[in-house]
Amino acid sequence: MPPVTLIGLPTDCNSSHWRGPAKAPAAIRGALHSGMSNLCAEDGTDLSDPRVFHDAGDVDIEENPGDFERIAMASKAAFAEGPAVFLGGDHFVTWPVIEGLTRAGHQLPHLVHIDAHPDLYPDFDGNPHSHASPMARLMENGRLSSLIQIGIRTINAVQQAQIDKYDVRVITPAQMPVLSEHLPTGPTYLTIDLDGLDPAFAPGVSHHEPGGLTVRDVLGILRALPGPLIGGDIVELNPDRDVNNMTAAVALKLLKEMVARVYEDQAG
Repeated sequence: MPPVTLIGLPTDCNSSHWRGPAKAPAAIRGALHSGMSNLCAEDGTDLSDPRVFHDAGDVDIEENPGDFERIAMASKAAFAEGPAVFLGGDHFVTWPVIEGLTRAGHQLPHLVHIDAHPDLYPDFDGNPHSHASPMARLMENGRLSSLIQIGIRTINAVQQAQIDKYDVRVITPAQMPVLSEHLPTGPTYLTIDLDGLDPAFAPGVSHHEPGGLTVRDVLGILRALPGPLIGGDIVELNPDRDVNNMTAAVALKLLKEMVARVYEDQAG
């Protein structure tokens, strides 16, 4: 059984408002190796065990249009061998990662998307690769079995039209008590935008949106997914905006728990 592969995607050229997420993979790895915490998830899964977890380093990003193929090919290679998780980078990266997953021969996944924003703009500021648009690209290209978005709290008319067009299921923070009724069953990919959490828990993001999820909410979602969970990503940490590395620590916590769940589901 192969370990869960980690790949960093240090890119933020498709960001709006603030840049900085390109520094996130290094910041999260810094927390991983800092001695601040150990490498065990809450169920005892130990990421220091090479049979469980393998860090394959970063994709060689050039911050140009060719990065789509670089990320997609790295994703394809990883998923051809086994499960994989990714560290963004801005949320653009989920699009080529899922593209790579499908090229590796996997069936179309359910995408569970934790975020403050739907990221469904047809384009944003004229950029169809914007980090505000990856879900639109995935849906229009038929790369998903379904899309459920959790924690959303910034829907405008443009994005509501997209939600209706693509039959996206949206769960706002106020609707969390009914979440279990809407979670998909089958191969699932989980993307976590850290601004889906309330800024009290994750201040190191570019787009603060109060009223979000707690860390424990997100961990609960991770455990509640019917699955199997085949991979995922953690995106939009902006180390330049962080406070005492709090958000990097949150990202590390989520990474450990994500790896543990993926490994558990692979083991059957």
